[in-house]
Amino acid sequence: MTNDFEVEFIERGDREARFLVRGATPAVANGIRRAMVADVPTFSIDTVRFVENTSVMFDEMIGLRLGLVPLTTPLDDFEVGDTVTLALDVQGPATAYSGDIESSEPLVEPADENVPIIELKEGQHLQFEADAVLDSGKAHAKHQGGVSVGYRHLQRVEVVGDAGEFESEEPNILRGVIEEAAAEHAADESAANGDLVITDEFDNDLTNRYPGKEIDVTDVSDAFVFHVETDGSFSVEELVLRAAESLGDRAAELEEKVAI
Repeated sequence: MTNDFEVEFIERGDREARFLVRGATPAVANGIRRAMVADVPTFSIDTVRFVENTSVMFDEMIGLRLGLVPLTTPLDDFEVGDTVTLALDVQGPATAYSGDIESSEPLVEPADENVPIIELKEGQHLQFEADAVLDSGKAHAKHQGGVSVGYRHLQRVEVVGDAGEFESEEPNILRGVIEEAAAEHAADESAANGDLVITDEFDNDLTNRYPGKEIDVTDVSDAFVFHVETDGSFSVEELVLRAAESLGDRAAELEEKVAI
């Protein structure tokens, strides 16, 4: 793993973020994505013991829904394979929500309270105990804390002249983030890297940003914009850091084995 990466957060929220990685190859970028999807473990309901289920759904169907309820996952306090017991007891008429699930461990609980599990009619009853296990996305997709992880080359936009006098202006759509090298917008023309601009600012249409201009759009070969969203098991920042740590550990292990 190289130490020459430059990482810059463009947008940062607790569950969703955009960040730029410079100095990476396509293989490394894809490795980061795969690590965020498959390597960082989360708690997910794995086994359900139904005490009573008089709803219109079979036990197996409710079990599948429960496996998709995101659970908070404090990774510093648990190891892969650890389990936590959860329970729910709801009597109809009512809708059973994820917030009705009670946990034996305060650190592990539903990340969202309003995930509907099932609507119970008058006289219907749902009661169960369940075990949530800590595992990774490599074991099962329900353990993927990164629910939306994608990347693309950073695209550099440069004004190369004025558009032809009689040239019709068609929409030129780019979504995400661009690096702007246009003199009329760039803050520092002499900088090695241009200014980063979120395309939402001009409705994703370059003709709004550069009316009447001819522009050149190129990929920056070693720069990648990541868009990451988590299910609430942990923050985006923790997901990214844990994924990078996983990649580093695997690289160190490979180096050690090759050297033997």
